[in-house]
Order: sequence, then C-alpha cells, then structure tokens
Amino acid sequence: MKGVDLAPGIGKSAKKDLEKLGIFSLSDVLFLMPRSYDDRRRERHIKDADYDNPTCLCRVVVLSHSSFPSKRGMTLKMTVEDDDGTEMELLCFNRPFLKNAHKIGSSFYLYATVQRNRYTYQSTSFEIKNSAEEAGIGKILPIYPLSGKLTQRQMRSLVRFALDELLPVENIIPDRIMEKEGMLGRNDAISLLHCPPSTSASKCARNSLAFEEIFLLELSLMGNRDHRKKEKARETELEKRFIESLPFSLTDDQRKAVEEIRDDLKSKRGMNRLLQGDVGAGKTLVAWISALNVISKGKQVAFMAPTELLARQHADKAAELLSPLGVRISFITGDVKKSARELQKRALRQGEVDLAIGTHALFSDDIEFKDLGFVIIDEQHRFGVDQREALRRKGDNVSILSMTATPIPRTLSLTLHADLDVTTIHTLPKGRKPIITHLVSEEKREEMYRAIGVEFQRGHQAYFVYPRIDDEGESDLRDVSSMYEYLKKKYPSIPSRLIHSKLSEEEKSRILSDFREKKLSYLVATSVVEVGIDIPDATIMAIEHADRFGLAALHQLRGRVGRSSLQSYAFLVFDKHRISPEGRERLSVMRETNDGFKIAEKDLLIRGPGELSGNKQSGFLKMRIATLTGDIDLIEKAREEAYLLLSSDPGLIKGENSALRRALTEGDYLLPLKDTRN
Repeated sequence: MKGVDLAPGIGKSAKKDLEKLGIFSLSDVLFLMPRSYDDRRRERHIKDADYDNPTCLCRVVVLSHSSFPSKRGMTLKMTVEDDDGTEMELLCFNRPFLKNAHKIGSSFYLYATVQRNRYTYQSTSFEIKNSAEEAGIGKILPIYPLSGKLTQRQMRSLVRFALDELLPVENIIPDRIMEKEGMLGRNDAISLLHCPPSTSASKCARNSLAFEEIFLLELSLMGNRDHRKKEKARETELEKRFIESLPFSLTDDQRKAVEEIRDDLKSKRGMNRLLQGDVGAGKTLVAWISALNVISKGKQVAFMAPTELLARQHADKAAELLSPLGVRISFITGDVKKSARELQKRALRQGEVDLAIGTHALFSDDIEFKDLGFVIIDEQHRFGVDQREALRRKGDNVSILSMTATPIPRTLSLTLHADLDVTTIHTLPKGRKPIITHLVSEEKREEMYRAIGVEFQRGHQAYFVYPRIDDEGESDLRDVSSMYEYLKKKYPSIPSRLIHSKLSEEEKSRILSDFREKKLSYLVATSVVEVGIDIPDATIMAIEHADRFGLAALHQLRGRVGRSSLQSYAFLVFDKHRISPEGRERLSVMRETNDGFKIAEKDLLIRGPGELSGNKQSGFLKMRIATLTGDIDLIEKAREEAYLLLSSDPGLIKGENSALRRALTEGDYLLPLKDTRN
C-alpha cells in the first residue's frame, strides 16, 4: 500500500494533518469525498453575484491602491474593474505585498466572494490567478475537507498525483450488477468524483462508489448467514400448552416472530436472529415460547439481561409463567453467595436447570452448561460482541436470539444487522391506548401536578424522573433527592419511595415489588427505571428537564406507562428559556408520535449515525462515500443484490466473482484497489 508521503510536497506535518482526515495511503486519497464543488465553468462578472451564488469569476484591471486603518494596522484596499465596467474594492487583510505584485494598470483573473456595501462592491475573500486555466475557468473544482495547515491547492495536487499513480484499477462488482444498477466503471467513477465535467457526472460517480462501498459491507456481513430456504417447523407440545394457557391471544406479529424463530431453531446451523419491537410489544413473551421449543428437545437455555434488577424481574415472571409447565429455572448473578453459587453451578453442569436467567455472570469462566442450545440476550445493544460470543461458546452450535426495545431505523438495521435475520414486532397487544404526551413549561407545572393528583384519586400510579441523584456540585437541574422531599409535601397522604442507582439491587427490587403490589403510588427516580419495568396501573410518566435526555431514553421512559388498557400520559417538563434548538426538536418529535421506529428515524436524522452502532457492536460503518441518512435506496438495492449473489454463489468461487472474493479477503475490503502496473 503506497503511503501519502510519496506525493510531492507532503512532509511530516502534512502527513499528520492528512491522518486526522483518515488518510494514510494514496488509495485513501482516491476515496476522499469532496464536501462540495465549485462550479467555474462560466465567467461571472461582479454584478452577476447574487444570493444563490455570491461569487464572481472574471478578468479584472487594477485601478488604484489605497490604505485604511484597521485592528491589524493599515490595510491595503485595491480597486479593480471587470470587462463589464463594474468596480469592486478588494480589502487585502495581511496581504500588503499585493500592492507591488499587482501594480495599477495590470490585470489578472479574480475569483471572489462578493458583498454589496451600500453603493460599493467589496470582497475580503478572493483568489488572484494569472491565467484562465489557473483560475479554473471551464472546470468544476472539488472542495475537500481540510485539517491543520492543509490547503485546497495542496489537496487537489495530492489527488492528481494519486490518480496518476494508482489508476487504472479493475472493476470488482460483476458486470451484470453494474449494468442493472446503472453504475459507472471503477476508473470512471473515481476520476469523475474528483474531476467532473458536470454536476450530474459527479453525482453519478458518487452514487456508483457509494453502492460499491455498501455492497462490499453487506457481503462481508452476510457471509456467515445461511442463505438456504428454511423448512417449516412444527409447534412442540410444551409451546402449545403454554400458548393455550395465556388469558389473551398472541398478536399477528408475535405469531409470525414465533414461527420464524421456530424455523430457525430447526436448522442444523445455529440461529442468529435479532428480535426488535417497540416498548410493550411483547418480545419477552416470544422469547419464552421460543425457549420452550428448545427445552422440549432436552437442551438448556440461557437468558441474559444487562442489569440485576431487570434479570430478577425476568426470573420472577418466568417462574410465574413457566414453572407450572415443569420448567426448572435458576437465577444467576454475581451477588450470589459462594455456597449457593456452587449449587447452581453443579445443577447447570448436571442438566438439572432448563432455563438460567442472569446478568453478565452467565458468561463467567466458571459457569458451565451440560447442553446449552439457546441464548436469549435482552437489550442486546448493552452487550459487546465478545461478551455474546463468550456465552455462545459454552455450548455446541448454540442459537442466539438478541432482543432490543430500542427500535433501530430500517436504514440502520439493513446495514448493522446484515449478518442477522431481523424480526420486527410492530403491533402492540390489543386494548393498549396511545400515550398522550404533553410538553410542560415551567408556567404549566402546577397544572401538571393537579392532573397527576387526579390520577392518584383514581387509584393509578406515577413515575417522576430526574437527571440527577442529589444536588452535589454546581447545577441548576432538579434532582431526585430534593424533589422527593418536595413531592411528599405536594402529595402528603400518597405513599412513595425514592429509587436510584446508588441503592443496592435488593433494595431496588423491594421498592419495585411494593410498587407492583400498589403499596406505593409513585416513584421518584433517575433513569434506572428506563427499561424492563412493567406496572399495569402506572399511567403517569413525568420527566423533568426532558430536553436533556436523548430521544431513545425519552421513548424508553415513556414506555414504562401505557402497559394496560388504562389511558396513560407523559409530561415532558422543560425550561423554555434554556432549551436548545435540538432539545426543542426532540420534544416535538415525542409529542408528534408514539411510534418508536419513527422516533428512531428522526433520531438518526437529528444526530446522524454517529455511534449508533457502537464499536462493540460491529466495528463497521466506517464509510467514506455512502451515508446512512441519504442512501436508503442504495442500501436496500445493495442488500438485495448481495443476498442474491450469495444465494447463487456462497463462496464467491465463480470466475465473475473472483475480484470480489479477493477484495473481501485481502487487506481493507472497503477500499480494495489493484494496481495493474505493478
């Protein structure tokens, strides 16, 4: 791989600045996406500058020199006139040498950003060139991202060197796919990205390279998937008994999810599926039914949750639902005493446990299963790939079901989870009413308290959520400790408790148990109640400083209410004098919709992809050309083509796919280049 220091004018300093842009080699240079283009195909006189394009590009003559005082001392003002007879003042800050370089009566080509100052045209940002060619007249010039002391002139020179040094390169995508998708060949696409004759040419080049980038990523992620058609599997007797015992019917989405997972579990190759759905959509119930399928075949199941609080709730629910069917359940966390832990470990090793529920303690080295066949991971984004694989290695050909109540935008799931089969539960159980969300400014606070008081009179329950535990440190944010005392005075006869992360797991569990049994009417909490809390009579979620929370957190918190047929409400409290534009936009999104998938899409648009994937999740998404927010169509097409290709040629052994195979197995597959002259 050829380094950038081979290019003329690239010393140690410039090399460091390029590395900040992610450029370490000449091949990186070729895939540096211009942030915009400067259209200089036609000359523009000074008076042609307007709001849409405030620039001029023309030949001018120097009429006069003068100076005026400024903060930087005396500044040169050079008056010029174009061929159309229009004059303009060039304010030459820190450029006194221009007076001698361009004497009165001399001419040059000028590219300038024009400002209208009363009756005079002025410019403080301009380029002076000796010829039309140097000025770029007749061309579209790329404008690159810069770092440190790098200049556009330096970047353009570097790109020209890289083009001369590395082109031509071979096409790596099969001709039939390129023709079908209207793609340019690799050489043309790379050249036109940096030297386009028209805006349409630069767009076509960019889309061709973006498709290639996504296509390679999809192929690499899909490589481990089973692309064979799955056989339909039958419902086991244990599943049937459980489903018939439920006091309600499964939703259509739940039935479909159960069938898809059941078919996967029948396959000889271990399942790797993501089950995503909005809060309250019934994902855990699908997981229990799927666990029964595996248990009925004599294998063990591990259910892993990110916190002990959530794991304990799952264990309690599993005991209530599954123990009557004869399922043997063990709750395993890091806090279990040594003697009890030894008993649990022995029971797991001897196959006396069917379902082990716990936290990260499940993948400890000392935990062994007799015959682990299925791993269920709740809130999968809280665990890294290494952690999940450590648990998978505790069995032979173990199937994995990852669950998330943090909806993933379709554009992200297509890319992030190309290595997974994705099942989505959209519909909520029947009888659920949409949560009514109110935005509450400080002036409306008392109205909110009165409305919550009415809910208490109806026998309903509430959460009050705050971003801080106490008032230590300098902050004007309300905290749970202070507000707990305030709310006790506001509702003097209403039983309540304070809950936050500093409490022990046992204490938090006791509080939630009392809340579930309606011994408490409200909790004053931090975001510790964000996931996994299911209280049917809770109808109020009041979030203070709601604009300080992300959209995903707000949606999860709001999802703690509306878990029954009762009408529920969310109050998002904010200070209108301190809220940021982004915070206001987030709250508006929450008021507009209860749909977690729409909220996730909005979150992606507001924040950009950023760390949504997380390095722990995949390490991919280091795309240079494509974007998750702007290339939805390309992602869908690339995914479809990748799936079809792997279905017909899983090992990429056909001759037409040899370049692809080499690109995916040699070096950085996102930028596979072959120098045909070496």
